[in-house]
Amino acid sequence: MRAASRYLATCALAWATIPALAGAAEPVQGWGEPHLPILPRTEAEAARVAAVTAPAQDFTAPEPFETRSAGAATHFDSLTRVPFSLPSANLRPDLGLDFGVGNGLFEKLWVESPTATTASDGLGPLFNGRGCKSCHIRDGRGHPPENAEDFGVSMVLRLSVPEAASDLPAEILDHLNTAPEPVYGAQLQDKSVAGLAAEGRVRVDYAPETVTLADGTAVELRRPTYTIHRLAYGPLHPEVQTSPRVALPMIGLGLLEAIPEADILANADPEDADGDGISGRPNVVWSIEYGQRMLGRFGWKAGQPTLTQQNSDAFLHDVGISTPLLAAGWGDCTEAQADCRAAPHGESGNDEGREIPTAAMDLLTLYTRNLAVPARRDVDDPQVLEGKRLFHEAGCASCHRPKFVTHRLDGQPEQGFQLIWPYTDLLLHDMGPGLADDRPEAAATGREWRTPPLWGIGLTSRVSGIETYLHDGRARSLLEAILWHGGEAEPARDAVREMPAAERDALLKFLNSL
Repeated sequence: MRAASRYLATCALAWATIPALAGAAEPVQGWGEPHLPILPRTEAEAARVAAVTAPAQDFTAPEPFETRSAGAATHFDSLTRVPFSLPSANLRPDLGLDFGVGNGLFEKLWVESPTATTASDGLGPLFNGRGCKSCHIRDGRGHPPENAEDFGVSMVLRLSVPEAASDLPAEILDHLNTAPEPVYGAQLQDKSVAGLAAEGRVRVDYAPETVTLADGTAVELRRPTYTIHRLAYGPLHPEVQTSPRVALPMIGLGLLEAIPEADILANADPEDADGDGISGRPNVVWSIEYGQRMLGRFGWKAGQPTLTQQNSDAFLHDVGISTPLLAAGWGDCTEAQADCRAAPHGESGNDEGREIPTAAMDLLTLYTRNLAVPARRDVDDPQVLEGKRLFHEAGCASCHRPKFVTHRLDGQPEQGFQLIWPYTDLLLHDMGPGLADDRPEAAATGREWRTPPLWGIGLTSRVSGIETYLHDGRARSLLEAILWHGGEAEPARDAVREMPAAERDALLKFLNSL
């Protein structure tokens, strides 16, 4: 652990250079949850959990508690203009102020060093956004640029090279299947502080593709291509791997962190032993906090094990801010970017010598752990119930698992022992060549993606002002997103393609009720 931390501080290549499981040769098993204050379930509680999380059989009426997507943490404020920005409904009153301060840190716009505002300096020197909300607009999902040249601030481009093409030390590469690009690091930063050049820009272009459904309806999809230009630090490695990523919604993250590892792994079937065509796999990643392998839960490929590490990784790569966990004041700058490493950093404002110290990081993590999930709408609408039936019959629920019960947690009642409806299994699935980025991440292949949670998806337009879906925002509607599904999801996609218009409308109405 100490050696890994020293290497990180020296090379500033973030989590991607920390030893991680490159391919699971061992059977699916647990790796432990040291980040959670877990209390054991009684036998009676285990029986209740098994009964309440059993798959739905009756689609003529809502299931008990189905309105409460996040259990007691669900918020029911249907009039709010910020439905993804409210605290857990069961947040303890004494944490209200902490939540508000965490929100302030999430909204903070960082400034470059040196400055008299030592609590807010340290931006970059290379970066993508000046703060968390630069990408997570109103705590919702990001979107791709709206024109070919404007890469914007709610999409980033991840970079890597294959293990064989990297010059990182063998003791690191023994556990990696990718490594950061040698000059540009793990992410292309398209912004910079004064006096330094941004790394480059990305142009996105779309080619239209038409899919004709069984009833003759034509749906236009758009296939993106990305061109990197204005490179300021020389050419990219000839074997560079790229992956565009839009920001994910922030709601319900603490509840996803509290789902028992065993319950997630119970749905894994790497060899498709049951023959249903679904072979979900866990991503297993290195925890910098605990010095061990852990189940990946967060990010498009489940590349982060905990919220603390997810938040620290975002600070380092997106904003260029050092944290107690990832301590490089120069962010993602590599040894090849000497001017960036030599630029002033904002490490003088606290005793820890970090641009955001432990106390502030804890408040921000509390905020991200307690952003409430909005309540379901129209759960008893006949068309919604019909759409729910079709969702299950098409096989969508095989990956988008509707419900879990979280761990019973000591001193963490907001997330503890809640029946939640996230509609994800948090596992990796092969989504076919159409969605492949051909960039591995820990144990995830270039065709695999974590099943994204669907809770709150019907409020996308209301929160973000635009509808874009999938990892790169290429889909402009939920139907487009479904039609891009391939690989393990191909049978479910084809079932939707075969539906008559009335059934398709019911399915989409169900999704928009989530």
